[in-house]
Amino acid sequence: MAQTHLHFNMHIGRKKPESVINRETACPFCDRGSLTDVLEQRGSMIWLMNKFPVLQDTYQTVLIESDECNGDWSSYSQEHVHALLSFGVEKWLEMERSGSFRSVLFFKNHGLYSGGSIRHPHMQIVGLTGYDYRAQLRDSDFHGITIDRESGVECSLSTHPRAGFFEYNVILSDLDRLPKMADYLQILAHWILHHVNPRNQSYNFFFYQWKEKLIAKAVPRFVTSPLYVGYSIPQVANNLEEMVEEMRRHYF
Repeated sequence: MAQTHLHFNMHIGRKKPESVINRETACPFCDRGSLTDVLEQRGSMIWLMNKFPVLQDTYQTVLIESDECNGDWSSYSQEHVHALLSFGVEKWLEMERSGSFRSVLFFKNHGLYSGGSIRHPHMQIVGLTGYDYRAQLRDSDFHGITIDRESGVECSLSTHPRAGFFEYNVILSDLDRLPKMADYLQILAHWILHHVNPRNQSYNFFFYQWKEKLIAKAVPRFVTSPLYVGYSIPQVANNLEEMVEEMRRHYF
C-alpha cells in the first residue's frame, strides 16, 4: 500500500529554534563554526544534514543560501541566484538518481506563513523512503497564462492552482537554461514580497520533476483557505489576466 502521510516527530520539533517568530533567538546558521555534518560548501553556500530531522523515514538536508541572515532571493545578485539554483538542483538530482528514495523533495520556506522556523535563508532537500510526491501531481497543476517565455523555459500564472488563488510556474525543458529559471524565480520572489504580499512577507518555492521537465512553483503564503483545509477545494482568482499584465509592466 502506498504511503499517504509523513510522520512528524514532535519531540524533535519542540527543540527547533524559532528565529522566524523570535528575532532574539540566536541563528544557528550564522554560527558557522558550530555547524556539523556538512556535506559540501561552495563559497557562502553550505549543504548539510538537518540537525532537527522531524520527518520519520526520510533523509533531511538543508542548503544554507548565503552568509546574509537577512538576505533573500529577491535581493541577491544575479550571479548568486544562478550559483544557488545550480547547486540546489545538482544535489536534488543526485539524490533522485541515487536510487535510495522513492522521491526527493526540494523546496524553500520564507516568512512566518511559509511553514519555516529559521529566518536565515535556506532551502531543503529531503529524500522520502516510502512516499512518491509525483503520485499527487496532474498535468493541469502546471497549466497557466504565459507571463514570459524564452527558448527552453517559461514563466506562467497557474490557471489550476494546487492550493488556490495565485501560483506561479517556471517550467524548464532545457537544463542549459537553468540560469534563466533562476532569473524568473528572483523576479517572482520580488513580485510576491513587494506587490502581492507586502504585509505577510511569506512565500514558498516548490520544485518538481514532471514528464522530462523541471518545474518550480512560487506560491505567496497567507492563512490557508478553510475550503482547502476542510474539503481540499482550491480556489482560483477571477483577475488572472490583470495580474499577468501588471507583472509584465513591472518586469518585462
